[in-house]
Amino acid sequence: MSFRCTRFIPPIKRCFTGTLISCHTSKNPLLSAIPQSWRPQRSAMGISIITMRDRSKNRKPTQRGRYLSIEGIQAVQALKRAKVNGGLDAVAHEIETKVRRLVKFDLVSVLRELQRQGEAILAFQVFEELRLEHWYKPQVSIYVDIISVLAKSGLYEKVEQVCSYLKTECLEPDTEGFNLLMKTLLEYGFTQTAMDCFRLMKLWESEPDEHTFRILISGLESNGDKDIAIAIRAEAKKELGRPLEFFEE
Repeated sequence: MSFRCTRFIPPIKRCFTGTLISCHTSKNPLLSAIPQSWRPQRSAMGISIITMRDRSKNRKPTQRGRYLSIEGIQAVQALKRAKVNGGLDAVAHEIETKVRRLVKFDLVSVLRELQRQGEAILAFQVFEELRLEHWYKPQVSIYVDIISVLAKSGLYEKVEQVCSYLKTECLEPDTEGFNLLMKTLLEYGFTQTAMDCFRLMKLWESEPDEHTFRILISGLESNGDKDIAIAIRAEAKKELGRPLEFFEE
């Protein structure tokens, strides 16, 4: 007759389970500081389970041309320090040593960040470097952004200089981009430059639409250029085959 030796395991008292941390939650000031998602949770079996959230799920994906790399951040900071401490000569040195070493998307990101911060003269310097890159492909939207920040800062000569570049660029058809460009120019009183862009958009096969003529007529009339506005009204009627009712008195 054989006997099987079994090991006796005493039952775990219910009052013990889950008391390592959870039973003292309300009395322990240190534990009350622990985020709710980190605190132990009692399961159906009476066992305390500690869970932690994956914070990586809350991070937004990096987008090219928008978020700055470490090199991009360093370039922006170096340019701003140079402008304050050493003037344009110091800025030129930082552009040569830091900006020109940036890869394509970092350079675009630096330009956008400087524009966002209202650093007009620094943005202009980086824009000049951007145009020299072999991969640079001119886009009207880039011109709109740089012209806007220059105009807001009162750098009107730079605005005219940037607009002169448009005459030498090989631009893709972009009626919407030209519309925004002309609207920006008219808002800051660049009537003749806006009209030059209007003629230029036709050269690059960006056909004016109804919105184009509305922007021009409204801007010209606001700036007091009544005669030019009348001429544009007539041209709009010819191009569209009908008068613009929005502007009919």
